[in-house]
Amino acid sequence: MADSYTQIHIHLIIAVKFRRAQIHKSWKNELYKYITGVIQHYGHKVLVINGVEDHIHILIGMRPNQALSDLVNKLKANSSRWINKEKHLNVRFLWQRGYSAFSCSKSIVPTVTRYIINQENHHANKTLINEQKRLLKYHKVNYRDEHLLKQPI
Repeated sequence: MADSYTQIHIHLIIAVKFRRAQIHKSWKNELYKYITGVIQHYGHKVLVINGVEDHIHILIGMRPNQALSDLVNKLKANSSRWINKEKHLNVRFLWQRGYSAFSCSKSIVPTVTRYIINQENHHANKTLINEQKRLLKYHKVNYRDEHLLKQPI
């Protein structure tokens, strides 16, 4: 895109299906590298990635050449295929339907980066649901509890 200038930062959160604790410390860094590769393949940049057993946070520098929903679908499909191919689990791995994504101004990128880096400490006393509700309220996103709490098919 000639003469187009953008600076788009997205804080993305994806969760394991049924919020199961399936992302193990023994292979999570390999997963993060794989996810980073998928995102880079589509021309975007991973600024930071981290998470806990049931979900992952990714801060992405996005190019405007792809819809976020398309990127998330590609990243989930490819990473779940990789996890299953590598046989990291005795059961089939799947991501939860949907995702949370929040735009971030350049000025807040350092704060979001620290937040993502400190996920293990942050979740020592907070659940994913509580965190998601807090972020949705902070970003003034309307939601319904039953959509957050229901177990998708």
